[in-house]
Amino acid sequence: MTSQSLSVTAAILALAGVPAAAQQATFDQARIAQHVRTLSDDSFEGRAPSTRGEQMTVDYISKQFAAAGLQPGGEVVNGRRGWTQRVPLLKSDNLADPVVTIQSAGGGMRLTQGNEIAVRAPTNGQSQVRLTNAPIVFAGYGVSAPERQWDDFKGQDVRGKIIVVLVNDPDFEGGEGNFGGKAMTYYGRWTYKYEEAAKRGAAGVLIVHETVPASYGWATVKNSNTITMFDVVRPNPAAEHTPFESWIQRDTAVQLFRNAGLDFEAAKQAARRRDFQPMDLKATLSATLNAKTEVINSYNVAGMLPGRTRPDETIIYSAHHDHLGIGLPDANGDRIFNGAIDNATGVAHLIEQARAFAKRPRTQRSVVFLAVAAEEKGLLGTEYYVSNPLFPLARTAGILNTDVMGVNGRARDFSARGNEKFGLLDMVVAEGRRQGRTFTPDPGAAAGSFFRSDHFPFAKAGVPALSFTPGRNLIDGGTARGDALAADYTAKRYHQPDDEFDPNWNWSGFVQDAQLLHNVGYRLANSADWPQWDAGSEFRAIRDRSEGERGGPGAPAAPAPGRGERGR
Repeated sequence: MTSQSLSVTAAILALAGVPAAAQQATFDQARIAQHVRTLSDDSFEGRAPSTRGEQMTVDYISKQFAAAGLQPGGEVVNGRRGWTQRVPLLKSDNLADPVVTIQSAGGGMRLTQGNEIAVRAPTNGQSQVRLTNAPIVFAGYGVSAPERQWDDFKGQDVRGKIIVVLVNDPDFEGGEGNFGGKAMTYYGRWTYKYEEAAKRGAAGVLIVHETVPASYGWATVKNSNTITMFDVVRPNPAAEHTPFESWIQRDTAVQLFRNAGLDFEAAKQAARRRDFQPMDLKATLSATLNAKTEVINSYNVAGMLPGRTRPDETIIYSAHHDHLGIGLPDANGDRIFNGAIDNATGVAHLIEQARAFAKRPRTQRSVVFLAVAAEEKGLLGTEYYVSNPLFPLARTAGILNTDVMGVNGRARDFSARGNEKFGLLDMVVAEGRRQGRTFTPDPGAAAGSFFRSDHFPFAKAGVPALSFTPGRNLIDGGTARGDALAADYTAKRYHQPDDEFDPNWNWSGFVQDAQLLHNVGYRLANSADWPQWDAGSEFRAIRDRSEGERGGPGAPAAPAPGRGERGR
């Protein structure tokens, strides 16, 4: 940072009422590394929801928040806040590998769990699923988007049928069209495809896995879908989930289409056009699933520093504390998904960011540090928080989320998930410029990265929310080395047992990013500004509707936040 940039930053902070002693934050690399090493240790068993590992994680974060100087920010019980927010979840475990067969004119196919198919334990409310000769239909990308004049179903009744759909959305292959080009829309997410199928009464879904449009390999699909499944507790879960949710290998899909006398690649090309018509694959699927289902409790962890003048206004730093737990063994027989980078690094940032804030004079607004549960199961801890906020969403000025922090040294750039444009991102870009760094548009936008982390449920509720990502233009090795390391991580460690702590990691970039995010949060917490989504954003109207609940100093007090049934 240049001396001129420092003086400008100091002047801005002084105008915001920030004492000079509060203008710089320091972050200890050894302490950061110790958090990551501890949380990703085998003894934490992969930090899955409702396990001994989660309890250890919740206890660790609570103790570290307290030691850092935070106050409890969780549910209020008997007039006192605790450190946690209970998150009720439906838990489902397949008791044995599902039995899945396909019959067609070309012969029978037996699909084995983890190999040709990855079948999720049912979360539609059933503990037993029996499908007998359910017809199979190819429904393109499985998209119904009236505002884009797009309908892959064309009136086809899919009730009781299995639909085969492609991952991503129709623009991905060609890079242009009705869905914004390469950047994935929500229609491209696998979660949307399951939701749309359930809405139409389908018996099940087979998503065809292809590495490039999915942005990850089959190992990630297998590891993420053959373990315990969770969902938020819903009044009618069958309205959101079909009985049979699964992915299949591309080669399996090719054979299925060939048996129907169809060419898979030609069918993909047809699915990219608005005039696509569903295709009967002249085959049926039979399946038997037996699962154990129960309602369990997972826990968000929250600490806070009350604002000195407007404590009912907040900014939130967030990160998810869970990972995949214990699953199928890899080639080395390792079954523990340690989640060191994803997301012990984010939790380490949360703890040390809290420590940095606690060392400084209190900000005008309250600052909340939120470690959320069950992100790997579908952003469930955050979904629950947004429906049951501990602090009013209308008076939450912004979310700064960290899901995977840098371990490869300092970078000349930085990024954020998605291509949304909004005031909070402008603040981050400006602060990065003061560090002498540039903003690089999200390289993962085509993979739908905006929909894959805990800022997204906040955004859906209108709260300006950003998920920060480290840069790839590394001081040591440039973008060539940064891109190579990112590709290697995705191929060999992402959602795999090899996401383990490495004592050779370089934490200097982590510290650089933490300082950037600290300065943004400190400035926002000392201002009366309310960052807004740009005009045209789908989230703008939702935020506008709550404008009357916001204001500067002297605004009407919000209702008392966060009263829950219990704390811990």
